[in-house]
Amino acid sequence: MKLGTLEIRPGEKQSGVLRVEGCGHELPLTVIRGGEGETVLVTAGIHSAEYVGIQAGIELARELAPEQLRGTVILAPLVNVSGFAHRTMSTVYEDQKNLNREFPGTPSGTPAEQICHAIVTELLSRADVYIDLHSGDGYEALHPYAYYVGPVEKSVRERAFQIARRVEAEYLVESPLTTGGAYNHASGMGIPSVLIERGGGGLWSRAEVEADKRDVRRILAYLGVLEAPPEAGEPVRDQLVLREAVYETAPETGCWYPALRPGDRFARGTVLGEVRDCFGERLHTCVARADGVVLYQTASLPVLKDGPMVAYGVLP
Repeated sequence: MKLGTLEIRPGEKQSGVLRVEGCGHELPLTVIRGGEGETVLVTAGIHSAEYVGIQAGIELARELAPEQLRGTVILAPLVNVSGFAHRTMSTVYEDQKNLNREFPGTPSGTPAEQICHAIVTELLSRADVYIDLHSGDGYEALHPYAYYVGPVEKSVRERAFQIARRVEAEYLVESPLTTGGAYNHASGMGIPSVLIERGGGGLWSRAEVEADKRDVRRILAYLGVLEAPPEAGEPVRDQLVLREAVYETAPETGCWYPALRPGDRFARGTVLGEVRDCFGERLHTCVARADGVVLYQTASLPVLKDGPMVAYGVLP
C-alpha cells in the first residue's frame, strides 16, 4: 500500500504525512497493516479544537500493532493542521471554512476544499469502514453520543448502526444527511461510517481519551480487524436511538443563559435557555419543540447571531 509518504507492506507499521497538493498542508498519518482483512479509516481533528479525539488518535497510532490486526487501520489524528496551530476551532486558518461542511471538496478550491478532496480521494477511497472522532467545539459542552446516516443503502445503514452500537454512549442519532460532512459523504459512497462525539469546551481528560480508544477497539473487534475475545466486540447495552435532532440557533447576538445541562431530558414546551443583552434584557427565549434530551449546547457566555445555542435529540 502506497499512501502519502508511506509504502507499507503486510506486517508493517509506519508513520508519515499525507501532503495536500495546492495548499501544501501535511496531515499526520499512521498506517498499521496486519494480515488479510478490511481497511478501517479513523480520523480526528477535522475540527481542530476537539482535542479528545485528536489525543485518542495519537495514542492509538502508537499502541496498535500489526500482529494484533487482521486487516489495516489508517489513522489520521489531526486533519485540520493549520486550525490546530492557530487555534481557529472549527475552521481552517487560511479560508475560515468548516471542513465538515465542505465534503467532497475540490482540488482547485480553497485550502479547506482541497483538504476534503484529499481525504476523499486518498483515504476514503481505501476504506471499508470509517470512524470520525469529534467533540463539542471550544465553546460547547456535550453529552457523549454517536451519529450514523439513515437514508443510504440498507446494508450500509444497518452495518453503520451496528458499528454505532459498539460506542460507549447512551444515545445514537440517525442523521438524515448524506452531504457536507466527512462521515455523511462517506456513507453516501457506500462506506459504513459513524461519528463519535465526546468531550468539549477546548479540554480533554484521560477518562474521555480512554473512552474514545475503547470505542475504536470495540468497533475493530466487532469487525474482526482486531484480534480480541468475542465479548470485546459486543454492543453497549441500554442505548436509545434518536431518529431526529433539532439544532437551535440564536436569532440575535447576546449573552446566553442555558437552563439545562447536556444529558438532561425535558418535555415539549420546556425553556432551554435565554439570550439577553448586556443590560440583562431578554432578547429571545428558546423553547423545546418536542420531548428531548440535550446533546450539546453553547457553554460560553456569548452567543452569536445564527450561531448554535443548543442541540437536542427528539425522544421516541
